[in-house]
Amino acid sequence: MAGRRDSMDDGPADLFGNAAPQPPARGPVAFPQAPSAQPARNQPLADRLRPTTLDEVVGQDHLLGPDGSLRQMLARGSLASLILWGGPGVGKTTIARLLAAAAGLRFVQLSAVFSGVADLKRAFDEARRMAASGGGTLLFVDEIHRFNRAQQDGFLPVVENGTVVLVGATTENPSFALNSALLSRCQVLVLHRLDDAAMEQLLDRAESTTGRSLPLTPEARATLRAMADGDGRYLLNMVEQLLALPHQRELLDPAALSRLLARRAALYDKDREEHYNLISALHKSLRGSDPDAALYWFARMLEGGEDPRYIARRLTRFAAEDVGMADPQALPLAVAAWETFERLGSPEGELALAQLVVHLATAPKSNAVYKGYNMARQAARATGSLMPPAHILNAPTTLMKDIGYGKGYEYDHDAEGGISGQNYFPDGMRRPKLYQPTDRGYEREVARRLDSWNRVRESRGS
Repeated sequence: MAGRRDSMDDGPADLFGNAAPQPPARGPVAFPQAPSAQPARNQPLADRLRPTTLDEVVGQDHLLGPDGSLRQMLARGSLASLILWGGPGVGKTTIARLLAAAAGLRFVQLSAVFSGVADLKRAFDEARRMAASGGGTLLFVDEIHRFNRAQQDGFLPVVENGTVVLVGATTENPSFALNSALLSRCQVLVLHRLDDAAMEQLLDRAESTTGRSLPLTPEARATLRAMADGDGRYLLNMVEQLLALPHQRELLDPAALSRLLARRAALYDKDREEHYNLISALHKSLRGSDPDAALYWFARMLEGGEDPRYIARRLTRFAAEDVGMADPQALPLAVAAWETFERLGSPEGELALAQLVVHLATAPKSNAVYKGYNMARQAARATGSLMPPAHILNAPTTLMKDIGYGKGYEYDHDAEGGISGQNYFPDGMRRPKLYQPTDRGYEREVARRLDSWNRVRESRGS
């Protein structure tokens, strides 16, 4: 999202764009400077600064630097079909346009939000006519994840036979949003959110192009970059608002800037990938005993609009799965924090959840119960319908007593140390070792007890 407006935007346009540029000469690929257009009245600053060469694209050096994968493709003259995956305002559309120009392909743009089967068919037919006359087509599909599975399948033959070079743009994880057949025919390239250095480059270009300096203190300038949250388009839209202010003597500090402009909403969708990314980050921070990181991800989820009840449910699961018997109080504390939130509501109730986050992060950890439970389920499936040993069965009828139910049972409270050491597994089943406590927290004491009781069982051969 930087540089001057692409000349391909000028003049009349239809579904298929303008006439195809001449293919580049053989030899090293050049990235020519497109002639700049006179800015239209009221043309947004972000559009005026759109890059006209790949060298002007900021923040994507892993793709467009000297050793970047896209540079290598162009140098080989073999541009593959691509899926560009990245957040808003990182340059997906711009890169697609510039790739078409650099590869000598006609640029055709569709949006999956506004296009249907008829639009796809028309684009494919025009691409076939171009191919028949020796030309090539780069078909750019914005928001490609919004096409359903059947529509995505429609791309397969034209991509496979080379009728089009498909470049799809998506903000969603392609692994979930696109079908496997289309993914197998495209390379997925990840575009990074713009970092602080890339954002500063955009600010410098905006000031250079407009001939005006931003009325900001250095601290406010840093705040402005942070407010854009990696979105170059959003940053330039805020710059445009600042440049529209009347000239003033005093520079804006961070507080004044925040009152004037709205911070970009954090990327968070409660039923899509970011939701799962952040809960995974919270869970792993807790498991890694890092209360600071855990509180950060907890706050990120709340700021993104997550339902605190969902977080409370996941924290309760964590208490059982990852803390377990190392701190037996973790689970009742999780339930208490959840109930406290329900009683107090928001925002007061979130503090109880924050306390739970810190407790779980700082508690000793053990997944011994979780592992033992999973092993027990496997053993239960493997052993089918084996009966319990007769001596631990109740015998409420005479018939049951006659056939041996309850015979030989020893009441553990009457045994020395409160343990008889009898066998409680089915007869003939080898005794498995399911729950294996760690030496962390309260489980250290549990392990000591089990060792003592196991010696009693071993002495009886049970």
